[in-house]
Amino acid sequence: MLVMNKLLIICIVFLTVAAASVISSCSDNRSTGLEFARNMYDPIAYNPDQANKNFKDGKTAQVPPAGTMPVGFDKNDVYPNTNEGYVAAGASLSNPLPVSVPTLEQGKTLYLNMCSQCHGLEGKGDGSIVKLGKFPAPPSYGTGNSSRGGSMKDLTDGKIYHTITHGVNLMGPHKSQLTPEQRWKVVMYVHELQKLQ
Repeated sequence: MLVMNKLLIICIVFLTVAAASVISSCSDNRSTGLEFARNMYDPIAYNPDQANKNFKDGKTAQVPPAGTMPVGFDKNDVYPNTNEGYVAAGASLSNPLPVSVPTLEQGKTLYLNMCSQCHGLEGKGDGSIVKLGKFPAPPSYGTGNSSRGGSMKDLTDGKIYHTITHGVNLMGPHKSQLTPEQRWKVVMYVHELQKLQ
């Protein structure tokens, strides 16, 4: 009996609180109630086309300072993904990184992670995917011929960089997977593989 009385009291209290909540929420139709993160409804940031008193020229959208570069911008990515762009990159781009043992080791690691599945550990076109018979073998760096013409052992820095950036044939672009500096390290290591063969 005592347990039933306690249960009855708890139910009455709960119903009273629920009824008070419902009645109080319906009392003022103009109230929006509580709002979470008010600045999401009324943004405090300026829109790019809005006037802005914080700058001398009164514009929100400012021109970047001279000599600066946007984050992730690759100044070598001006060569289009065409055969003409490939030839132009081959003629004018050269590796800006100095050859050193640490840089070559980093290039080797990147190559093993990103390229060896198709090109093989030594650049012979005998990677693990090729051995499974799923894809045709890419040309060997030492003895193969490029699908764009010329021998693979004669590929220049710019041609290798362009190919890593944009891809060719079944090889997809690695622009979004490797930074420009990482691509140059891979280029350096590919030259070492060309020499080994």
